Amino acid sequence: MLVPRLIERKRDGGALTPAEWEGLITGYVRGEIPDYQLAALAMAIVFRGLTPEELTALTGAMLHSGARLDFGDWATPRVDKHSIGGVGDKTSLLLAPMLACAGVAVPMISGRGLGHTGGTLDKLEAIAGFRTGLSLDEAVAQVKRLGCVMLGQTPELVPADRKLYALRDVTGTVESLPLISASIMSKKLAEGLTGLVLDIKTGSGAFLTDPKQSLELARTMIGLGEAQGCRTVGLLTAMDRPLGHACGNALEVREALDGLRGGGPEDLMEVTYALGVEMLVVGGVTGDRAAARAMLEEVVRSGRALARFREMVEAQGGDVMMVDDPSRLPRAPVEAEYRAPRAGVIAQVEPRRIGQAVVALGGGRARTEDRVDPAVGFVIPVKPGERVAEGDRLATVHARDAGSAEQALASLGQAIVVAEQGELSPLITHRVSREGVEALA
Repeated sequence: MLVPRLIERKRDGGALTPAEWEGLITGYVRGEIPDYQLAALAMAIVFRGLTPEELTALTGAMLHSGARLDFGDWATPRVDKHSIGGVGDKTSLLLAPMLACAGVAVPMISGRGLGHTGGTLDKLEAIAGFRTGLSLDEAVAQVKRLGCVMLGQTPELVPADRKLYALRDVTGTVESLPLISASIMSKKLAEGLTGLVLDIKTGSGAFLTDPKQSLELARTMIGLGEAQGCRTVGLLTAMDRPLGHACGNALEVREALDGLRGGGPEDLMEVTYALGVEMLVVGGVTGDRAAARAMLEEVVRSGRALARFREMVEAQGGDVMMVDDPSRLPRAPVEAEYRAPRAGVIAQVEPRRIGQAVVALGGGRARTEDRVDPAVGFVIPVKPGERVAEGDRLATVHARDAGSAEQALASLGQAIVVAEQGELSPLITHRVSREGVEALA
């Protein structure tokens, strides 16, 4: 196989055959094809896209590049949730234990931070000792025992996506609809799911900022899932401001724990419950959305969801004292407040700038080998449309040193805009399924 010729064909707008995609992915996983050639091919895909046949072939090649979770004839419905990526999005930390208490098993394979967005694995590893590198046998056993597991992509599972995910993060090839679709669906279809709920972020802080593209992405992934017999639905949710208040790994774990205790910011809990309802419906637990919402509220109110999260942390080697007492989570030594420069209305809380600032603080990766500082980030309690007075606290920076804090304050000055007017856009706008698109707002 002459890889340069395949790159040139895709660069020039041509299509590769299923056999060629299989050969490329197999060769890349085996180390026979170097990163730089796959990076060039990924960039060609960014500009030229993939035909539907190519997307199916690429997804299949990635899915078959490794092992899968095998639950045999276990009858419990298995449903996962996947977010396309956002700033402040910690819904996975709440949903896995909530759904496990409501009769749906959640085998959740998650990723690390990608570009300006945070990663569930990085958040979980803010809990000292938490193991995300479980074997597939360990994962299956834990799901059957506790109803949930949260792990990373081990060498056994979809190794093609594991390598490509890291490569895209550092080569400017994240924002590609076909690459996003193949990455997500190959990983999710390897989980042995009976259902999947997609959180399709849209807005200035999402990988896809145009709602039309977001709908296209939802339809594409739903088609890939349904073709494999996995009931798949998606919700389009706002990412033109951070979700919740906390942005940064340990800060987000603390906020998720607050949510499991019955608190948590209103927008975070609304998205969490909406996704959880869809997971219960897709899992066949109930077709009544009001009843599903009541079930989820009960597992939080009773403390069962928090207790299940604690059990999961303990099972995966994490320090449960950090669950019992979130003040034990990593804390940055320097805190600085960003205050309103003038009176007015919050017109913008720009999530992309905020996510990039978290990375600059050390809370994300500029290179694949970078270490993540779990303690740094922001707490931003304000949302667009809120009226503020001059000097009001708009955000708190959590930094490793004074110099980093100053740079972060400057970034907040660009990300948070106070003007004469502003408004909050709808939080959840559409539900997408094989039946079509339903406008919710």
